[in-house]
Amino acid sequence: MLEKNTEKSEEILSIRRSPLIFFLSLNQPMYIYNVTINIDGSVHEEWLSWIQDHIQDVLATGSFVAAKLTQVLVEEEMGGVTYSVQYTANSREDLNEYYTTYAPKLRNESIQRFADKMISFRTELKVIKEFYPPSIKN
Repeated sequence: MLEKNTEKSEEILSIRRSPLIFFLSLNQPMYIYNVTINIDGSVHEEWLSWIQDHIQDVLATGSFVAAKLTQVLVEEEMGGVTYSVQYTANSREDLNEYYTTYAPKLRNESIQRFADKMISFRTELKVIKEFYPPSIKN
């Protein structure tokens, strides 16, 4: 678990989850920090359990407002199972704060635990516009 000012993180999380802040964030670009991971079958179940706790640790930093864990539906030549974790940030500043303050420690935890049993790469996405069916207003 992260040790940086937990009280501050809880305060930030409660503020960011409020409907007003969410509404305001719809008027500014949002960012998705996507991590794609291929995990070896020999540690798949252990990793799948671990990643769910890890996602909670990342969210506890206050840098992101949501996360999705998805399985990539592709058969890899190298084997293993591929997943994507998509973290949503309200601003570029939040994403940069994550990179400078929290990412090194959190990334190191996964490397120490799964070392040569996983391969990952990261992608940043900027949300331009979200679309919904006509019955739901954009």
